[in-house]
Amino acid sequence: MLDLTQTKKLAEIEAITRSVGWGAANILRSYYRGEVNQGNLAINEDKKDGPVTAADIAANHYILTKLQAVFDTDTFGYLSEETHQGTDPIAKDWVWIIDPLDGTRDFIDKTGEYALHIALAYQGRPVVAVVAIPEAEKLYFASKGHGTFVETPDGTVNQISVSDRNQVENLCLVVSRTHRDDRFQALIEALPLKDRLYMGSVGGKIATILEKTSDVYISLSGKSAAKDWDFAAPELILTEAGGKFTHFNGDPLTYNRGDVRQWGGLLASNGHCHELLCQQSLDILAKIDGKASK
Repeated sequence: MLDLTQTKKLAEIEAITRSVGWGAANILRSYYRGEVNQGNLAINEDKKDGPVTAADIAANHYILTKLQAVFDTDTFGYLSEETHQGTDPIAKDWVWIIDPLDGTRDFIDKTGEYALHIALAYQGRPVVAVVAIPEAEKLYFASKGHGTFVETPDGTVNQISVSDRNQVENLCLVVSRTHRDDRFQALIEALPLKDRLYMGSVGGKIATILEKTSDVYISLSGKSAAKDWDFAAPELILTEAGGKFTHFNGDPLTYNRGDVRQWGGLLASNGHCHELLCQQSLDILAKIDGKASK
């Protein structure tokens, strides 16, 4: 549990994280718009989990440099997509979980649907989070117990919350245009949802739930799985806005467990039909898997 002193500090940490988020977002935009001599983005297609660009590296360096100047490595751990190595948990209560560029393929393909994630976790659970959507010029931020807010470059800040749609047949599912195997495709086709919205990054998907243009997001691992840095910041901005984000069985997500992969089925929603959708997903998968085993 966070004590009162730590809770008060979260507001200060949140303010610093917002500033770092805006700085990193500006770096990504400068690369995206060709304002930096980027060597054709220096795309490295050999990266194990997908392409990495000069923009990833530059944003990651900026975030780590800024955070480590304030939050010392004796107290704070750092788990970043671009620097992660090994399979052991970071032996710290406080761990920064960073994705400097979520949606690298969208960045390269110029869809504009990329994001950056910065979260601070305490004992495996996020307590401060920033998700920036550079091309939308919006930064979503939250700290545990204090709600979610959206900020624009002119400094305007407004609290934001999820939709109040509460009937499954009226809900909209947000999904990627790609990255779906046959099992996942069969699941989402079987769910009795009204509409489907396509979006790139996980941060962008969760932002659509905050903006009330969608209501449900599903992650289902196959040969690979989403990582801690994909979910930590988006989870907190969603739950502090009134939504829910759990495994299909209702278990909460935990981070910095050593294995950064989030295996299995996970569901994020506006919260109103969350448990029902989780159970429906489990029932549908049981049928799919039963047929596949015959």
